[in-house]
Amino acid sequence: MRDFHAICDFGGRLAGSDGEAAACDWLVARLEALSGETARRMALDHPGWSRGEATLERLDGPGGTHECISLVRSPATPAGGLEADLIDLGRGTEADFDAAGPAIGGNVVLVRHEYMFAADTVHRRRKYDWALERGAAGFLIAGHLPGPDHPVTGSSGATPTRGIPAAGISAAAAEALTRGGPARIRLGIDVDRRPCRADNIVLDLPGQGPERVVLSAHIDGHHLAESAMDNASGLACVLAVVAELAPRAGDFECGLRVALFNLEEWALSGSAAYVDGLGGEERAAIRLNLNLDSVAGSPDLTALTSGFPRLQSWLLRRAAACGVSLGAHQPLMANSDHYNFARAGIPAARLVAGFDEPASNLRYVLTPADTRDKVSAGDLARAARLSTRLVEDACRAPDLQLR
Repeated sequence: MRDFHAICDFGGRLAGSDGEAAACDWLVARLEALSGETARRMALDHPGWSRGEATLERLDGPGGTHECISLVRSPATPAGGLEADLIDLGRGTEADFDAAGPAIGGNVVLVRHEYMFAADTVHRRRKYDWALERGAAGFLIAGHLPGPDHPVTGSSGATPTRGIPAAGISAAAAEALTRGGPARIRLGIDVDRRPCRADNIVLDLPGQGPERVVLSAHIDGHHLAESAMDNASGLACVLAVVAELAPRAGDFECGLRVALFNLEEWALSGSAAYVDGLGGEERAAIRLNLNLDSVAGSPDLTALTSGFPRLQSWLLRRAAACGVSLGAHQPLMANSDHYNFARAGIPAARLVAGFDEPASNLRYVLTPADTRDKVSAGDLARAARLSTRLVEDACRAPDLQLR
């Protein structure tokens, strides 16, 4: 819990911010103190992006002006803002986009954010891509929690060469903008694209053989709050695993690599660069990637097992052996850094709390309420104990075949 609070003290840790840079320095020092090994920084190709002012105004009928937050990597609007009709697509499924047809072209679409940790969630970036493909001029996503206090943020999915302006708003703002029928709006987004530094952090605890287990968590978050559940919780658990296993890791059958990834909130860019930079032999030598992301906020943990049935069976057996209840969801989900390992054929699982529990504290992720008070010491300790046992069992096994 001391490590968890220390990480939260750096704020939201938006990539490229002073808080994120200070958190990286602290994490390097903490990993080295716990392990006695040297941590390496791996520089990322980071074109840079930071928020400027964002404005949203309804030009006809009731509604007035509303708070909005530009999504990460959103392009700027033209000088004077983007004026267009607002096309309300409700939840924003692909069928909703198809039903709207040509009305989308040249206008701003409005969709709803969803509870992120569920089997049937339609991710924000998929909705953004559908808007792009159908010729929308802009994109708004409204919070899934009622009232004016929970505007949402997240990555837009835009790239330097492909994108439309995008912003998050509250549920109350969405209701005001759509009250009385179709609306005409003006959206203004200002951004700064100066390049900045971002690093992945890697630390190795060598074992007896050439294989390794990769334990990962992401560093970066968002500026709205403390990014406490997402993902100070995962980082604190990684540090707990290192503290427990470092003194005896040299006796393990295979080594442990700790990988703290940056730019996860930027469409998983940091882990993509890491995995894409591995040679074929390096990939083959990875027994398992265990990715800790949002592992507290509920007492219930689930393993997202990325389409690897052997991995799922092994995880459930090992969790039962140490007396921890663990859920499982096998289909591949592209919602954290484990995805980049899985797409490369490496067995990979994400541990997450609150899966299919929309009333859990995880509902506050990506809002101003992702703060440390949502995480209990018991939930964090449970995640750390399970993670430690899984990593140690994977490293000690003489022959672990999870592919």
